[in-house]
Amino acid sequence: MKKEKKMGSIRRRLVMVFAVTTGVVFLANMYMYYHINQSINTIDEVYVSNMELNNILETLTDVHQFVYEYLNTKSSDSLENYYRSEQKYRELISELNSRIVDDNCLLMQKNIKSMSGAYLTSVDEAVNAKRGRNIEKYKVKYENAATIYEYIRTYINSLNNEYFKYNSGNYMMLLMSLRYLEVISTIVLLVIMVFNIILIILVTRSITGPILNLTEAANEVAAGNFNVDLLQANSADELEIVTKAFNTMIISIHNYIIKTKESMELQSKMEQKELRMINHLKDAQLKYLQAQINPHFLFNTLNAGAQLAMLEGADKTCLFIEHMAEFFRFNMKSFDRDTTLRDEIKLVDSYIYILNVRFSGGIHFEKQVDDDVLDVRVPSMILQPVVENAVNYGIRNIDYEGFIKLKVCKQKEFIEITVTDNGAGMEQSTIDRIMKAKIEENTVQKTGEITKDSNGIGLGNVINRLKLYYDREDVFAIESGGKNKGTKVFIHIPYSGNVIDNQKD
Repeated sequence: MKKEKKMGSIRRRLVMVFAVTTGVVFLANMYMYYHINQSINTIDEVYVSNMELNNILETLTDVHQFVYEYLNTKSSDSLENYYRSEQKYRELISELNSRIVDDNCLLMQKNIKSMSGAYLTSVDEAVNAKRGRNIEKYKVKYENAATIYEYIRTYINSLNNEYFKYNSGNYMMLLMSLRYLEVISTIVLLVIMVFNIILIILVTRSITGPILNLTEAANEVAAGNFNVDLLQANSADELEIVTKAFNTMIISIHNYIIKTKESMELQSKMEQKELRMINHLKDAQLKYLQAQINPHFLFNTLNAGAQLAMLEGADKTCLFIEHMAEFFRFNMKSFDRDTTLRDEIKLVDSYIYILNVRFSGGIHFEKQVDDDVLDVRVPSMILQPVVENAVNYGIRNIDYEGFIKLKVCKQKEFIEITVTDNGAGMEQSTIDRIMKAKIEENTVQKTGEITKDSNGIGLGNVINRLKLYYDREDVFAIESGGKNKGTKVFIHIPYSGNVIDNQKD
């Protein structure tokens, strides 16, 4: 948990700086936005009273004009316009003050409202008198209404002037407030900008400073100077971890250089000793090679013998020599090369044929092979040693008729190969010893000779090669019922459809 906290410290620092600077700028902008909006709303409200009075005056003028038109023309349109404007005028003056207060402007509103009531009463009587054809009455009422109309206009104009003077003063004060707010906002933004720059410089310096030191030290190391001083690591963040790792790397390089020098000196001494040993072994190897039969010469000689037997009509001798040549040809192959089950089975056939010639048909061999798996790729020399083991240790020295059976069949995910004999059998301890065998040097390399009737490849070699080749432990198994109850060897080849083309050497 502590490590995770450290690993996120630089990121948290950068996020915090960004959040603080963004938050301060946001709050400053919101403060200025709020006060500017308030000032604008106040400015909008400054002349509302003047606009309302102008609206009252215009409506009063419409009422008086439409009454005059109706009294002169008695037009229905003029009468309808009069009623409409009168209703609007009544609504407008209903908003005026009607109380007695100690305020000159409010008292003037009260007087305008009172005179407006008297005016509307007079014009209504004049209109009604006109409709009743009472000429004298509507003239008197209209003249009275006209007099009141002039008083109302005078009062409205006076009140409008008073409000204009008062509102003009407020407007100037608001303009000055806006200017002061503009200056204050500019100063606040400048202060915030300077604060943000200082904060960013401090944070980036705390991050880039150790990085620059680490870069200089890394360049020195890259140039081949491993005697640089170890860096101080006290930032409590990712840079501390990287710096400690760099210091550890420098120490490790120093130790590695020392160990490498010691190792090179030791290796040089061992190489000199090995060269002396090689010189001593060359003579022994030369003598050993001179004592061996050249396998290629033997293989070619057997082929020549087979051709000679064929020319002379010795068919059995020709067939025997051909099997011998085939057996030696296969043994000449390198263990590093893969082969197929087809070639492995052919090698077993040649081996059994040779033994039957030697022992006058005493080896009873049977095979059951699934043709679909003959071309599957397998490591070389895995069947013949198993069959050879069945002959030498299974049926060679029994006093009853022995047989060996080879079975190759395809299962779901593997190919099962079984070699069964009815010979001497094995004890469980012997089976365990064989299954635990490890790859050892060939007996030729140990003693200079091969066990009689053997090609030098034992079951331990086959088991270990199969395990290494397929990287599995379940590729080989041995079962036996005990003494004189035979032995059954299982080889499980993982099947993935991989085949190899037959190649002739």
